[in-house]
Amino acid sequence: MNGILDAVKAYLALTKPRVIELLLVATIPAMLQANRGEIELGLIILTLIGGWMGAASANTFNMVVDYDIDQLMRRTRRRPLAKDTVPVEHAKIFAWVLMIASVLWLTFLVHSPLSAAFILLTIWFYVYVYSKWLKRRTWQNVIWGGAAGCMPVMVGWAAVTDNNGGAFNAGWSSWIQAIILFMVIFFWTPPHTWALGMRYREDYKAAGVPMMPVVKPPLEVTRQILWYTWATVITSLLLVPAAGWIYAVAALASGAWFIFRAHGLHRGVKEGTPVKPMKLFFLSNNYLSLLFVALSVDAVIGWDTIWQMLGN
Repeated sequence: MNGILDAVKAYLALTKPRVIELLLVATIPAMLQANRGEIELGLIILTLIGGWMGAASANTFNMVVDYDIDQLMRRTRRRPLAKDTVPVEHAKIFAWVLMIASVLWLTFLVHSPLSAAFILLTIWFYVYVYSKWLKRRTWQNVIWGGAAGCMPVMVGWAAVTDNNGGAFNAGWSSWIQAIILFMVIFFWTPPHTWALGMRYREDYKAAGVPMMPVVKPPLEVTRQILWYTWATVITSLLLVPAAGWIYAVAALASGAWFIFRAHGLHRGVKEGTPVKPMKLFFLSNNYLSLLFVALSVDAVIGWDTIWQMLGN
């Protein structure tokens, strides 16, 4: 019995559950905002299940690709493939099964071929563009590779629009909101990841991964973190006209908090005082969670948007 439980835990670990939690957090507010004022609980649950399988597939493929470097890094050497808990070939089969199941699920149960197409694009981009190419070749890896982590927004938005008149009939005003949410996560990913990279710089260096904290001086890293933090917050405010005052207040307050902490990290490095980049890493998680929870509540309540309040 213990052997079966250990195997289940190992295969679950291949999917990177904590990463998936964050991805699914992005799917829910996108779906609620796409259908503002209404809750299609069944559709949300079905989409989350299909999205989970797709993200789990991408993460498992990523572990297969990173099998060699995971053994060299303290942070990752306890992963199932690095510890030989799961054979690499078995992990590949597991990833393929999850991918096929995700596509079939989203196409036939969620009735959203576009969501399924977004899932396939996500897996291809994360595995081949990010994991196999960008990650080991350029310090800009997380900038462009982070696009894969933005796709749950598009998956959720497509699921709603496919079930409400068709995704291509939703209009640009609808899809612009999805693109804004996509770009929020896109700009958020570098400061989030580089803060982690500052903490585990030696790990990435030992594995030969050219993360920005490995190849750039700390002051340049924190300067870039600051720029991308500002870009994240400014982009989040672009959604305010299409949302209500709950989201507006949360975006302003949490954004100011995020920027203040990023400035603090940059100032500490500039002045040569000891810094704790992991504080910004954890704060960035809290920032995104608070922003998306506020958007979810705002969308569920369905009060007039800022745009409507202004009489437009």
